[in-house]
Amino acid sequence: MSRIGNAPVNVPKGVDVTLGHVITVKGPKGSLELKSNPFVNIKDDEGKIVFERAHNSRPARAAHGLMRALVANMVHGVSQGFERRLEINGVGYRAEVSGQKMTLQLGYSHPVVYDLPAGISAKVDKNIIILTGIDKQLLGASAAKIRSFRPPEPYKGKGVKYLEERIIRKAGKAAG
Repeated sequence: MSRIGNAPVNVPKGVDVTLGHVITVKGPKGSLELKSNPFVNIKDDEGKIVFERAHNSRPARAAHGLMRALVANMVHGVSQGFERRLEINGVGYRAEVSGQKMTLQLGYSHPVVYDLPAGISAKVDKNIIILTGIDKQLLGASAAKIRSFRPPEPYKGKGVKYLEERIIRKAGKAAG
């Protein structure tokens, strides 16, 4: 049995969940939609959402925990939101945000301009980029895209990394 799939999702006050072929979650921060999986039956049980498998096939077992996790992320996103922090390391490396455009100076001969997706906002505090949004998948994809412009290198640690990421450093050439 899926331990994750069996756990009910608590719906906080101020969050409205509509179940059907499309699951809609509305809250104080916004609204999210997700297409329901036919292998998983979803029921509302007095402020809790319960997930049950339609049958015990392999795809149904795989979808059971996944659907529960996706709906839980939607409920958390519209009620509290998600945040992802990136750190920029390097001489002359910096970022600035104006509207939905982020301009990054990452040691290239040109600035890297990244258009933030709708629903994702960013702010820069010294060398820390703070991304916020209600959609966890979109937020993670945006953070990964920004990190991909200059991944951290193992010798000096220069580049864009997640704040909690630990870079394993390598020793340089031994002086001979």
